[in-house]
Amino acid sequence: MVAYITMWRWSCWLIVIMLIFESGSKMAESMRFDMHSGETKCISEDVKADTMSVGSYSIVDPIKGDPNVTVRVTSPHGVSYHYGDKVEKGTFAFTASENGPYSACFWSPLHKPPLTTIVEFDWRSGVEARDWSNVAKKGNIEAMEIELRKLSVTVRNVHAEMYYLRDREEEMQELNLSTNSEMAIMGFLSLVVCVSVAGLQSWHLRCYKRAATDREIAGIDKARIRERESKDTDTRFTWFTNTMCVS
Repeated sequence: MVAYITMWRWSCWLIVIMLIFESGSKMAESMRFDMHSGETKCISEDVKADTMSVGSYSIVDPIKGDPNVTVRVTSPHGVSYHYGDKVEKGTFAFTASENGPYSACFWSPLHKPPLTTIVEFDWRSGVEARDWSNVAKKGNIEAMEIELRKLSVTVRNVHAEMYYLRDREEEMQELNLSTNSEMAIMGFLSLVVCVSVAGLQSWHLRCYKRAATDREIAGIDKARIRERESKDTDTRFTWFTNTMCVS
């Protein structure tokens, strides 16, 4: 029963991911954005290791004589995969060597007066990175074979995506466990510090009250001694006076 439920869950995940891939293939279109003079814009794409990624960019209605834009594509650790200096258009392609966000940054040079450059950018990874129309032309195959090949590649990508998500889930669980442990240690240390400060404050108050009490007692003792000395003085004076009167 447990095995059946597990298989059913995996089947559901497989169907959902295939739908996502299919919808992504239908919605994959290039983007356009504006860049002002001296401005920098970066676009990131989360790419898995051993995944092919291709991209193209071009300036819409470029102005003649202007340097246009400078483009650099880098990995999560800063490894450069493509660099174009003052170009109007270009393409790039690479196979990712590590998981993480890959960035494509565009720099627009300074102009006087300021200008606005329109950049058309298309970035595809995984299944979308393959040109299936060229495959069909080169192989002279029917449309059904193309769809089968696409489904085969999609299934392999889904399989890799599931393993990738499982690895990410394990990483997140380890991160949560380590974070909970650190929070527990910090909470315990905070409690120890609070208890220590409360103990020090209590000890200080007790010492202060004891010193105040000792001062009060010392003051009372001094007053009693003075009172006794004054009584002794009066007694001696009275005795001396009576003695003189009798004489």
